[in-house]
Amino acid sequence: MAGTIGTLALVALWFPAAVATAFLASRMLGVRRSWVAVLVSGVVGWSAGFVVSLVIAGELDDPRLVRNTLVLSFVFTMAAAVGLDLLAKPGTLAQGDAAGLFVLPRPGRYLSDRIDVVRRTRQIVQIAHRNGFGPQLTGRLRHHEDGLARDPAPVRVRRTLEQCGGMFVKLGQIASTRTDLLPPDFIEELSKLQSDVAPDDPESMRRLIERELGAPVEDVFAEFDWEPIGAASIAQVYKATLRTGEPVVVKAQRPGVADVVHRDTQVLLRVAGMIERDTPQGAEYRVGDLAREFADGVAAELDFRGEAQNAIAIGRNMAGQPGVRVPVVYEELSTSRLLVQERFEGPSVSDHAALAGRDLDRRVLARTLLRAALKQMMTDGWFHADLHPGNVLVLDDGSLGLIDFGACGRLDPLQQASLRQMLIATALRDPAMLRQAVDDACDVGSSTGEEALERALARFLARHVQPGQAVGATAVADLMQLLASFGIDVPVEFTTFGRALVVLDGTLITLDPGFNFSQEAREVASEWVTASQGGAAPDLDALARQELLAQLPTLRVLPKRADRVLRLAEKGELLTRTSLFSRDDDVRFVAKMVNRVVLAFAGGVLGVVSAVLLSTSNGPAFADQVTLLNFFGYLGLFGSVVLLLRVTAAIVREGLN
Repeated sequence: MAGTIGTLALVALWFPAAVATAFLASRMLGVRRSWVAVLVSGVVGWSAGFVVSLVIAGELDDPRLVRNTLVLSFVFTMAAAVGLDLLAKPGTLAQGDAAGLFVLPRPGRYLSDRIDVVRRTRQIVQIAHRNGFGPQLTGRLRHHEDGLARDPAPVRVRRTLEQCGGMFVKLGQIASTRTDLLPPDFIEELSKLQSDVAPDDPESMRRLIERELGAPVEDVFAEFDWEPIGAASIAQVYKATLRTGEPVVVKAQRPGVADVVHRDTQVLLRVAGMIERDTPQGAEYRVGDLAREFADGVAAELDFRGEAQNAIAIGRNMAGQPGVRVPVVYEELSTSRLLVQERFEGPSVSDHAALAGRDLDRRVLARTLLRAALKQMMTDGWFHADLHPGNVLVLDDGSLGLIDFGACGRLDPLQQASLRQMLIATALRDPAMLRQAVDDACDVGSSTGEEALERALARFLARHVQPGQAVGATAVADLMQLLASFGIDVPVEFTTFGRALVVLDGTLITLDPGFNFSQEAREVASEWVTASQGGAAPDLDALARQELLAQLPTLRVLPKRADRVLRLAEKGELLTRTSLFSRDDDVRFVAKMVNRVVLAFAGGVLGVVSAVLLSTSNGPAFADQVTLLNFFGYLGLFGSVVLLLRVTAAIVREGLN
């Protein structure tokens, strides 16, 4: 009777028990799987476990049935999960930590999102086609009666982005700062992009603001001007005054913008993949990398807490810096979609008419801004990455106010040290030292020719750096572009640093047209050295050589080839960068052979173990003339055959996996 009750309970709880067992089996295997794979493996495993247990028990009321089902179902579920992996295309299961993450299905929402993405993609492709790009978004010109398709490619790209609107205009604006990726003609044309975003109606914005505040606007603000002082694709900015009297600016996210951003970024990644795959220009300019970086940046912009944290951290670091102010953030009023901070009154540095009537020393203001920016970059490690003229205000007291901390960069101490070494090598015009600094700071692939890279760096130094002069902001950006052309994976923090220097240089020239970035930066560095040593300012070239000799003595005494071997050994790349393993193709070939040998060995061992199990006559009975150990022997023999056949098929087809 007890056995019958247990069997009935087992049948009633079959599906939830199958799902629970599948989750446990996935955990035991250490691999995250999709919800479809989990359900399939659970159903197959429990069905097989129940059938085998029933065959062993012989009848439904046998008390061993429940116990055997629980044990065997777990084993069969794991086997089913591995079996599904064997059905997958080799290499497709290793797609990162988030691959196969179990999520509850929402087919309606998923289908709606997919339809929106497909519709928007079709619209983007049609716009590109009208601007002279081919069906695969190639650069091949199309014939149109208006002749617009005959314009240069940069003009057509800029016009396409304008007509697409929304996130695509923002993409073009960001791309216009990527001197490390795009050529000058594209940079110049994309710089013409202007956002023309109509503000949302006040009522919808009021509802959002009050929902984020948790109170009516009138309870928090004594005054609130509903005419926005700024309207962008993601947010709008308003003037307001707190009940306590402090003037503030309120940055509020547009209602529903998160869904629009998600759709457009999915479309963008899809189109960028098409361009990079189907056009030589897309591959050359790394359109996919640019799109992914843009998507990550826009996703971060949707959470205003990051911008608030940037302003708080930089404000704390700049507290002792004279002549520069950072707005106070009212954290108690700020959320992920609402940012309330101190309001600065004053024109931007680009407003020459407003600044003309004021008694200002523009050279002093430019030096103050440069000193503050270099302190953030090279000392604090947390810096404002978008100090364009509109983000630098001249306040009533003559100090500078920095605003809009949505785009900031972070440099850890090791990255700061690497950058200093690169700047020292550039100042010394030493290509060997610069190549070593690049090797330490960046991910240099095994296929990169070190001699060719060093020759390119020597030409770069000859073109950009004069003896006894510091490196300029544009030279840093050109260096990043040079490294990218060699396929060197430059850390995103370094590219952000290079772009920030270029933008800063333009703002300094706007503030003081005769400002010499290189010379002034050199003087600021001399002041820092003087302050740290408490004496007269030493010669920077002498300091650079002294630091070089102190930090890298072995590079000066060892032969060039021995130096190269030591560096490769230190990085663990001695085998992959020499002899048979000097190319990426060689590494892939050896990895393919090792994978096949391992699979063949595993299949052979499994076959031997299975043969031993098949030769054993002891053990519980599974069926007529067959024991349970014999059954597992047959199961193992099947797995062995699958592994060996998989290796054989790979060898026959000359696959890479």
